[in-house]
Amino acid sequence: MDIDKELEALFDDPLLKMSKEEESLFDIPQDMRRIIAKKKADYVAQHKLCENFDDYKPLFAKVHQELKEGRRSLVKINKTATLTAGRYYFVGGQMLLLEQIGKLKKSSNSLPDARTRCIYENGTESDILLQTLRKNVVGDGYAISELQEEVDAQFFNNSDITTEDKVTGYIYVLSSLSDNPVIKQEKNLYKIGFTTNSVEQRIANAENDPTYLMAPVKIVATYKVVNMNSQMFEDLVHQLLMSVQFQVTVFDEQGKEHQPQEWFVVPLPVVDVIIKKIMDGTIVGFTYNPQLECLEKRVVKNKSTFDTTGMKVLTLNIKKVYFDEIMNGEKKIEYRELKQTTLNKYTYIDESDGKRYLRRYDALRLFVGYHKDRESALVQVTDTTYNNGIVEYHLGLILERI
Repeated sequence: MDIDKELEALFDDPLLKMSKEEESLFDIPQDMRRIIAKKKADYVAQHKLCENFDDYKPLFAKVHQELKEGRRSLVKINKTATLTAGRYYFVGGQMLLLEQIGKLKKSSNSLPDARTRCIYENGTESDILLQTLRKNVVGDGYAISELQEEVDAQFFNNSDITTEDKVTGYIYVLSSLSDNPVIKQEKNLYKIGFTTNSVEQRIANAENDPTYLMAPVKIVATYKVVNMNSQMFEDLVHQLLMSVQFQVTVFDEQGKEHQPQEWFVVPLPVVDVIIKKIMDGTIVGFTYNPQLECLEKRVVKNKSTFDTTGMKVLTLNIKKVYFDEIMNGEKKIEYRELKQTTLNKYTYIDESDGKRYLRRYDALRLFVGYHKDRESALVQVTDTTYNNGIVEYHLGLILERI
């Protein structure tokens, strides 16, 4: 059998022949061809091997260590945040260093954009666009806070406490000396508790107390609590670390079952930082990230505190570039086109004479875009004018900015 002749006969079959009309069904319109050609021409950033990764490897290890020591923390950023060269970020669970940002130019959404050089902890690098990276960090990642100076290991020296200060108790951190394999194998297992007496007195009978896992314990750290509700202090620690509370069942000498509540699986340096942040009042801005074993700074949305009772306030959405110009005092008038759809928003008909007049507002509440964590401001309106189909709001003082 001649295969070549068989194939030639098959392709010459009249059933496979198509008319010009039929061929046109498989043709691609010119406008679609241009779009496809454009997409093919677009440059797509690719990961490639970082040839000098040995220079960066110890830096990543150092940042990971600083996170576990509580000297750095994770920060959820909003959609308007700006990324900075030299800073570290997490995307999809992987740390990267934004090593360099190229020459900035405006993107299609008017935001500054540029090619970057990003070094990833897996030994690769990429020249991903800055705005693409920002979207990735916002959607599935974190910024990593800048390094804080190490603080002293103790909260208070004796010289810090005056005769007017009252020591209301002690916070203590303990490790277990239990022979129970489940307890013994657990790394970073600590009990965080409170006592009004000395810690040594409190743990004197630990091996017979279910609270201490029916075993001797070792004092790892103690903190004097001065001029403070110590029980509230303890509750804050436990609330923050609830996700890493150690679940274990122990039995007392009578065989009664107990589930101790004050043991947590968390690195000791992080415990130290948590307690210090409670003392200085900054802990409210943090949660604990058990996957990465470090503190995560929460983005808390500010709420308006300006009393607008009795004021007429017009709410408008505005682009970031114009919002910044108003905040900087560069833009003094906000313009709005009078359309059929906005006629009742900007004007009204006076029933006494049947004529249409401009609505007068005392202030504009300006919002940047539509996302939930958007910036906003309350700006005074000093005058409202009309010119060739455009309503002009003359701006005065910035009454509030969020």
